[in-house]
Amino acid sequence: MFAQFDPLVAYAARRGSRDPEGIAAETMAIAWRRLSAVPADDPRPWLFVTARNLLMAERRVARPHSQLDEATADARYPTDVQTADPLVASALRRLSPGEREVLLLVAWDDLTPSQGAEALGISGVAFRVRLLRARRRFKHLMEQLQRATDRSKLVEMESA
Repeated sequence: MFAQFDPLVAYAARRGSRDPEGIAAETMAIAWRRLSAVPADDPRPWLFVTARNLLMAERRVARPHSQLDEATADARYPTDVQTADPLVASALRRLSPGEREVLLLVAWDDLTPSQGAEALGISGVAFRVRLLRARRRFKHLMEQLQRATDRSKLVEMESA
């Protein structure tokens, strides 16, 4: 269970936490206090649910002190995704917050669709449908961005 500390830090950082290490540490402290409630066979979904709840609490506390709202926080969060490919980062920014959430839970946080469903508190079927739609939209966005990049490169070559 405690091997999940670094993935929880990354999860909180990508979601715009001001203190990702603190979120992960508090998640572990809660898990330790409620050890009997943590599934022994697979603690990851339980940990991600707890971290997600702590992130929402952090936003609620920060909201009166700043002008950030859900839309601003969500717009900021994909830019924190570490990727070497600017097209991937751009496509992630164009996804809705819900699409990013399911896609990143599977792709970046390495959860299975069942674990992701549990982490979001939705049915496995609902998660899989959201994931399918997010993957399709991401693929479409990547194709659009690639075509636009290819066209701009062609124009640069012709004008040179």
